Amino acid sequence: MSRLDKYLTIEDLRKAAKRRVPKMFYDYADSGSYTEGTYRANTADFEQIKLRQRVAVNLENRNLTSTMMGQTVAMPVAIAPVGSTGMQSADGEIKAALAAEKFGIPFTLSTMSICSIEDVAENTAAPFWFQLYVMRDRAFIERLIDRARAAKCPVLVLTMDLQILGQRHKDLRNGLRAPPPITPKFLVELATKLPWAIPYLKSNKYTFRNIAGHVSEGMDLASLAKWTATQFDLTLNWKDIGWIKDRFGGPVVVKGILDAEDARLAVQHGADAIIVSNHGGRQLDGAPSSIRVLPEIVDAVGDKTEVYMDSGIRSGQDVLKALALGAKGTLVGRAMAWGLGAGGEAGVTRALEIIAKELDTTMALMGERDVRNIGPHNIYSNDLLRR
Repeated sequence: MSRLDKYLTIEDLRKAAKRRVPKMFYDYADSGSYTEGTYRANTADFEQIKLRQRVAVNLENRNLTSTMMGQTVAMPVAIAPVGSTGMQSADGEIKAALAAEKFGIPFTLSTMSICSIEDVAENTAAPFWFQLYVMRDRAFIERLIDRARAAKCPVLVLTMDLQILGQRHKDLRNGLRAPPPITPKFLVELATKLPWAIPYLKSNKYTFRNIAGHVSEGMDLASLAKWTATQFDLTLNWKDIGWIKDRFGGPVVVKGILDAEDARLAVQHGADAIIVSNHGGRQLDGAPSSIRVLPEIVDAVGDKTEVYMDSGIRSGQDVLKALALGAKGTLVGRAMAWGLGAGGEAGVTRALEIIAKELDTTMALMGERDVRNIGPHNIYSNDLLRR
C-alpha cells in the first residue's frame, strides 16, 4: 500500500501539502484576493447543488471517457495552468505533466511556470497545452507562441482576466518570491520540511524560466505586481484573439469568462472554446463563482463552441455538477497543486484517482453509465441560480 493511499479526499491532500510545503508556497496555492469572498464562494456554491438519485438501473460497463478539444480524455478533466507549480515540489510542472500524461488527461503549462516549455517537452511524451499571458512586448509574446508551437502544444489557452494583478494579502505578508529568500527564518522552516527541501536544493529550476530575461531573478510579490503593471498588456482586447490564433496556427481557448456577453464576444472573435473562470478567486474579489454563472454562459453560446469551467472543483461530484449544468469539461488547479505538495508526481496521480473514483461512484448512484449523458436531469431544480 502506497503512503498516498491513505489520502481519501482532496482535502486530505491539502492538509498533507500544508505540512510538507513551505508556508509562502502553500499559501500561494491556497489563497484568493482581498477578502477571499469569491474564493470561498467557488466551493460553497457547488454545495448548494443537489444530485438526483436513481435506482434499479443496470450499472455495468460504466464509462468516464470523453473528449476535450478533440482529444480523448480518461475523464472530462484537464489540469489547469497554475503559476509557480515548481515551488509546490521541485520540477513540479514536469511531475504534474507526467501524472496527467499517464492518467490520460491534458496538462496545461502556465506562462508563469518555474519549468519552461522546453523543460516540460524534453521530459514528457504527450503533447501539453500552453497558457498565454499577453504582455506589451509583442515580439516576445510571438516568440513565446512560437516556442509553444515548436514544442507541439496542440492547444493555446489565452487568459484574459489578468491584465492587472489582484492583490493577494497572504502573498504580500509572506514576502513570496521565486526563488525564496534565504533568511534564517526560511532556513529553520526548511529544516522541518526536508522532503520538500532536498529535491528543491538538487534542482536547477528556481524562477520563471519561460520569461527569463523579462523578469528579474528573485523578484518578490511587490516587485512582481509593479512588473506586471508595466509588462502585462492593458490594451488586450477581443481583436487580439485573431493575431494570436494566426501566429499559433491551432485552436485557442479563451479563459477568464464570467459574463454571457463576453462569452458571445469571445466566440465572435474566433475562440475555439471558452473556460468559465474567475481565476480561482484570485482576481476580482466579489465576482460570482464560476459554477453560478456557468448555465447562463452555456445558454448564451449554445453549440457554437465548447464550454469548460474551473475554480472551486474539489471532487468528482463537483465535476459531475459542472457537466450537469452544461460544461463539456473541467479544469482543476488547486487539487493538482495540493497533490503535488503532498507527494510529487504520485500525489498528482492520487488527486486524479480520487476525482475519478468519486465521479464514477456518484454517476452510478445517479443511475448513469456514461459520463457523456450527464445533464440537467441529474440535478434538482438549481436553487443556486435563484439567489
